[in-house]
Amino acid sequence: MSTRVLPPPGHSPGARAWRRLKRNRLARVGLVLVTLMALGCFCLPALLHLDPTTTHPAFRHQPPSAAHWFGTDGLGRDYAARVLAGGQTSLLVGLVATLTCVVIGVLYGAAAGYYGGRVDEVMMRFVDFMYGIPYMFLVILIMLMFSESARGDPVPVFVALGLVEWLTMARVVRGQVLTLREREFVLAARLLGAGDLAIIARHIVPNVLGIVTVYATLTVPTVIILESFLSFLGLGLKLSWGQLVSEAVGVVNPVAVYWWLLAFPSAFLAVTLLCLNYVGDGLRDAVDPKGH
Repeated sequence: MSTRVLPPPGHSPGARAWRRLKRNRLARVGLVLVTLMALGCFCLPALLHLDPTTTHPAFRHQPPSAAHWFGTDGLGRDYAARVLAGGQTSLLVGLVATLTCVVIGVLYGAAAGYYGGRVDEVMMRFVDFMYGIPYMFLVILIMLMFSESARGDPVPVFVALGLVEWLTMARVVRGQVLTLREREFVLAARLLGAGDLAIIARHIVPNVLGIVTVYATLTVPTVIILESFLSFLGLGLKLSWGQLVSEAVGVVNPVAVYWWLLAFPSAFLAVTLLCLNYVGDGLRDAVDPKGH
């Protein structure tokens, strides 16, 4: 009876990729900072009893102090609470829209690459057509399809961003699957009578998860930027970093410089995007053997 030979501990592709990732200092720092940012946004409001909605008109436009770490806004609301609550929204948008993008892109790209031929041609021409439409025009068009009462809710934003971000993911997965479908383990599964769906689910998709993880990590900051731009146009969410920046731009002027309204959400947004890009670059270098 034949036995399956397992690679020595620490010599699997995943273990080697993890070692390479740990050697990347920028990726490590980025991962730590993003983790701390997420923990702060989701945990500190509850621990410190911060309320982003309670107004105190007598304390409007107060600069940062011991009582209000990030100052207050035009309605006297604690700005630290609003920045942290906005971070919850922006991070959730990035994660949920990216998850939508991954599901659609992986399924679409895997089907196109696996079946090939005419099916692949038709499916990828549709992707090319979608690429030909101006990006932000398509996002705004999808947003405008929802009713006025739904504006500012998360679902329209998730749908709009998820429906445009899957195109690159589909292309990447399709290219990987075109190679994998001719590998010995896929041919063996066909000979053993496995159906197409079973082969795609059990043999194709698990072998593209590495590259999918890399592109998903790089997609999160892209989605957050897009949501921020939508908020700047008034089509985003009711409370996010982008929406806070948009509000701040409207009140910051040379006469009354309420600098903290613009500085804190912009800094949180910039640091998060920079760290996510470092993590994505580190993952890409770790899973790409050609670079090592």
